[in-house]
Amino acid sequence: MDSLIAASARALAAGDALGALKRVALRDDPPALALRGIAMAQLGEHPRARELLRRAARAFGSHEATARARCVVAEAEVALAMRDLGGSPRSLDAAAATLEARADHANALQARLIAARRLLLLGRLDEAAAALARLDARGLPSSLAAVAELATAELALRSLRVGPARAALARAQTAAERACVPALLAEVAEARAGLDRPAARRRLSGNEQLLRLDDVEALLASNALVVDACRRGVRAGGAWLPLAGRPVLFALARALAEAWPGDVSREALIESAFRIRRPDETHRARLRVEIGRLRALVKSLAQIDATARGFALQPCDAREVAVLAPPIDGDPGALLALLSDGAAWSTSALALAMGTGQRTVQRALAELEAAGRVRAIGRARARRWVAPPLAGFTTILLLPAALPIE
Repeated sequence: MDSLIAASARALAAGDALGALKRVALRDDPPALALRGIAMAQLGEHPRARELLRRAARAFGSHEATARARCVVAEAEVALAMRDLGGSPRSLDAAAATLEARADHANALQARLIAARRLLLLGRLDEAAAALARLDARGLPSSLAAVAELATAELALRSLRVGPARAALARAQTAAERACVPALLAEVAEARAGLDRPAARRRLSGNEQLLRLDDVEALLASNALVVDACRRGVRAGGAWLPLAGRPVLFALARALAEAWPGDVSREALIESAFRIRRPDETHRARLRVEIGRLRALVKSLAQIDATARGFALQPCDAREVAVLAPPIDGDPGALLALLSDGAAWSTSALALAMGTGQRTVQRALAELEAAGRVRAIGRARARRWVAPPLAGFTTILLLPAALPIE
């Protein structure tokens, strides 16, 4: 390795992308192309970075498998930053295996971290947990240790384990300070600040209270009957009843819980569940059917009693009833939460992360664009969507595919 390549690599490791470019900007040999690509990625020029890294990978000879594998890892990180989540992870897995076989443990760990962070973005938390559990960050550079701890903290937060998340963020802070990389320090500071922001609202008898993540964890660990509008289900003690796939039943459960200990009129329930303001006998008959279905599902947690004007919720074991509402209502919260990370997302990546159809995402984006909540950049296949950060609260509970509460 010549002196300019070594100096450029040291500058990149310290986060000095411009200093790295000054040393190799006019060179087209494979190591210089790779370093230029990484520097352009640090500067946010992701399409150009990807092109340079692909050129470098092609230029390395067949006897330079380690260098080619490093280029694959760097390109995978650029793809993650571009929110290009549709590619196969096989090439990244193969690159990680190559690097491990050649004792390049730092870059192999980076490849595994990229794979785990991709799984987190896609909401595949069980797989992300398994991937992170296999990592061993001991003795590795502080910057990589900080990234690993940030991923561990995000997984813990999305699983609503606030204590382990705080511990992971403290370790990430220590590692980021050792690394002296400003971008890492800023990312850790933002993650730690999210712990103190409102994450949800507790609704009870017409009153509303803002909750932080540790308050949410405490509420869900209590003996209360909680209708969770963030995860779309009902929880009481250790029992969890998911209703995400049954929106009518969830709307009825939420309306009954918000009125507790009072009752809800039949007209109000029909409007909440069916979006109909002038009901007739057919709607009242349908309401009776849906109430019967809900009553059968929650019979181990609560009773639903008929009253003179409607229905009332009566929890078992004299439990308190609470509604855990997301920090914003009336919008596609998961979509806004994904877009608020500052990255430019394609509709295909958003559909993958939300586990829904691309056409559904396109319709939701069109509505949000008309309301001025998001904007598009680029055209045709290059079109991406961005949104301003959702200030004032954390988006953890709005992100899709959260772990079910056991």
